[in-house]
Amino acid sequence: MIFTESKIKRLLVHVLLWICFSMFSISVASIEVGAVPNEMMMRLLFNPILFYANSLYLVPYFLLNRKIGWYILSSILLLIIFNYVIISVFGSSFFNFLDRPIQTENDLLKINNIRYIAPTVFSLSFFLLGGVFGLVSNFYKRDKQNQIRVKAQKEMELQFLRTQLKPHFLFNTLNSIYFLVRSKSDDAPEAVITLSELMRYMLYEVGKGKVSLEKEINYINNYISLQKLRLHQSEHIKIKVDGDYKYLRIYPLLLISFIENAFKHGTTSNGETFIDIDIAVKNDHLHFKVKNIIGLTKKDIDNSGIGMENIKTQLEYLYKDNYELMTTNEDGYYNVDLKIKLI
Repeated sequence: MIFTESKIKRLLVHVLLWICFSMFSISVASIEVGAVPNEMMMRLLFNPILFYANSLYLVPYFLLNRKIGWYILSSILLLIIFNYVIISVFGSSFFNFLDRPIQTENDLLKINNIRYIAPTVFSLSFFLLGGVFGLVSNFYKRDKQNQIRVKAQKEMELQFLRTQLKPHFLFNTLNSIYFLVRSKSDDAPEAVITLSELMRYMLYEVGKGKVSLEKEINYINNYISLQKLRLHQSEHIKIKVDGDYKYLRIYPLLLISFIENAFKHGTTSNGETFIDIDIAVKNDHLHFKVKNIIGLTKKDIDNSGIGMENIKTQLEYLYKDNYELMTTNEDGYYNVDLKIKLI
């Protein structure tokens, strides 16, 4: 059995609690009758057997499996056998304690309480405490397992969403480079280098969980630069970044789908592209806005919106209750307004 740090800590807590219980019982006996009976000492040493027998065996194997009858029967038998063994083996030592002169009836009552009532109450109390402890421990154990299972499921779903997003991004970008190559543009080599930088980021940074917000913004800038290379009229494409974001971190690829969507639909019939991107960072809050003209690009019914739906799902998983997303379609412009608390 491997003892981890957490197991050692739990063991120490249990030992400390048993010492406290024992000291309390010894103190009460000493105050009431001036001495501690040997039988009582033996019970203090063996009462943990009742506690752990109930919490580690009876509760998990009978009570939690809804075998109520077996649990009750086993509990009664355990208590009877336990007390019988204690009295049979160690009970004779208690008579030495009773040989002391009894001065009053109150002394006799105290002794009988110590001999009969107190041990029974303590043994039953430890047994019941073991049952409560077993139920509570099992509840937290199952709750923790459920949280781990839900987290693993979410991670699998996010990985699936990202595998959808990467090909979608790659197809769009390759399509952009295709235009440059077809038109024999001198910008084609630069576009290939920029694409390699984008792919390197996606392959080596995305799988690490949160990434530097600075790297994510650099990724966005590279993507915009690549898109500008294929556009004939890119003077109306603007990006503004304000605030200190050097030490903040964000889950990757959360913003790029909105920008992809803007480039996909933000070009008019005469080839003019109108896109305005505003990224503002204040303290640990990110305010991301994208505004693009609604062009006349024919909508692909089968593939349109894959990235948008994915990003909304990821936001809900990764920043639940810590983000606000609003999209509007007004006066021929599509607006995205996203606020994220970068926790």
